[in-house]
Amino acid sequence: MTKFKIVLLALLVTVYSARGQGTIKQQSPFIVTGFHLDLRIQVMTMDALKAFALKLSKDGINTLIMEWEGTYPFEKHPLIPNRYAYTKSEIISFIKYCTDLGIDVIPLQQSFGHVEYILRNDRYKDLREDQKDFSQVCPLQTEQDKALFTDLYTELAATHTSKYIHIGGDETYLLGHDERCKLMVAKEGKSKLYIDYIKMLCDIVIKLGKTPVLWADIVLKYPDAIKLLPKGTVFVDWNYGWEMNRFGAHQKLLESGYEIWGAPALRSSPDNYFLTEWAKHFKNIRDFVPASAKLGYKGIVMTSWSTSGQYSPVFESEEEMTEEYAIRHVYPISGFNILIAAYAESIKSTTPLDIDAFITKYCKDQYGFDAEESAKFWKSLKTAPYEIVHGKVRSPMPLTVKQLLDSTRTAAETLYDLHPKDNKEEFEHYRLMEGIRLHYVQFHEILERLNAPSFTPDQVPGILQELKNMMMNETVLDMHFNELNKNYLNPSELKQENDLRNMRVKLLYERLSRTK
Repeated sequence: MTKFKIVLLALLVTVYSARGQGTIKQQSPFIVTGFHLDLRIQVMTMDALKAFALKLSKDGINTLIMEWEGTYPFEKHPLIPNRYAYTKSEIISFIKYCTDLGIDVIPLQQSFGHVEYILRNDRYKDLREDQKDFSQVCPLQTEQDKALFTDLYTELAATHTSKYIHIGGDETYLLGHDERCKLMVAKEGKSKLYIDYIKMLCDIVIKLGKTPVLWADIVLKYPDAIKLLPKGTVFVDWNYGWEMNRFGAHQKLLESGYEIWGAPALRSSPDNYFLTEWAKHFKNIRDFVPASAKLGYKGIVMTSWSTSGQYSPVFESEEEMTEEYAIRHVYPISGFNILIAAYAESIKSTTPLDIDAFITKYCKDQYGFDAEESAKFWKSLKTAPYEIVHGKVRSPMPLTVKQLLDSTRTAAETLYDLHPKDNKEEFEHYRLMEGIRLHYVQFHEILERLNAPSFTPDQVPGILQELKNMMMNETVLDMHFNELNKNYLNPSELKQENDLRNMRVKLLYERLSRTK
C-alpha cells in the first residue's frame, strides 16, 4: 500500500468515526449537560419552547429540567394546573421533539417546599405545615403526602421518557415548624425529619422505575441522616457565586457516595426587571463550571429562575386567601442569549471561561462589533448593578441615588450609540432592559425627594408632571416589551408583566393627584 493510500485511509477512518455527530466537537467533562427552565411565571408558548430547545441542542445541551409547576395538565388533580397549562398532547409532542434533538426532558415536581400553587386549594389544606404560609407540606402527613405525590409522579412518568424525576426539596424554611415536627426534631433532629420524608418521595420515584434527583442545599445544612436515602439518588449542588460551605459542610456531600450535578445560574436573586447582575453571572459560569468538573460531578445544569419562589398572598378574610402574586419578576429568558452562549462554551472543557475574550468574540460574531465597541457594550452591562432599598443604594462604596441615575443614563446612552450590524432584535433586549432600569432609578430619585425633610407641598405639581412623563414613557417601554416578546409569552402574560412593572408609578401619581 502506497504512503498516499495509507494517509487517505486514515482520513476516511477519522471521518467515519465522527459520523452521527455532524462535526467533531470538544468532549465535555460532564455526562449531563443540562438547562433548567422555570415555568412558575412567564410561561413560554409551545412554539417558543420548541425553538428554545432547538437552540440549546445546537449549543451542546443534552438535558432539560422542566419545572412545569401549574403548567402541567394533571388529570387526577385538576385544581393544580393554571390557566396557562399545556395540553397533554402538547407535553408529549414537546418531549418527542426534544428526544429527536438528543435532549432528555426531566420533569421537576416540587414535593416539599415551594408548593403554594398546590396547598392553596382546600383539597390539600390538611397537608400544610402552616395554615397561612402555604409554601410547605408537613413531613409527618406521610400517607396523604404519599398519595398525592404518587399520583403526580405517576402522571409525569407516563409522559416523560427520562430515567429521572426531580423531586425538588430545596429551601424548606418551615422545617420543624409545627408542634408535631418540633417534637420530632427534639427527638431525632432536623436531618432525620427531612431525610425520612425525602426517602418516602424517592421510594415512590424508584417504584415507578425512575431515578430521584433533588436539590442539595438542605442536605448540606442537615447531613447527618443522608445515608438513609437510596443509593441511586442524585444531588444537584446549586451555587450562584458563593463559598462552597454556604449551606453546610460541603465535604460531607462529596464523601456521601451519591452522584452529584452542579448548578450555576443566569438569573437569580436579587435580579429583577430593574437589575441584572451580568458580571456576577459570568463569574459564576467561569468559576463554578470548572470547579464542578474538578470535583468529579457527573452533570452540570444551568438554572434560570423567573422568580424567587416567594409569594405575596391576598387574603379576603383572616383565614381565606383569594390570590397570590410572585414577589420577584425577572426579564424573560429571551434577553439572555449571551449568558446561555457563555455557559455552552464553558461546558466544553475544564478550562475556566475567559470572560473578556468571550464577550469580544461574541460581540464580533453576533453584532459585528470591533474590540472597542465590544468593550463599551460590556462596560454598559456592568455599570452600577445595585439595588435601591428604603431609599439607599446597596453598593460597596457610598453612592447616592442621583449618582446611580447618572451612571444608568450613561449606560443606556452607550447602548443606543452602538449600532449592531447583525442580530439587531437580540440587541434590542439589552436596550430595553437598560431602559426599564433607567425608569426604575428615575422613580426612586423622585421618591427620595418626596421623602426628604426639605420636601414642601408646592413641589407636588412639578413631581406630578414628572410622573406623568414617566407613564408616557412606560407606554413606549410596554410596546417595546410586547414586540420583543410577542412570540415568547402569552398575550395576557405580556399585559400582566407590564402592569406589575408599572404599578408603583401609577399608584404614586394617583395618590399625589388627590393633594392638588
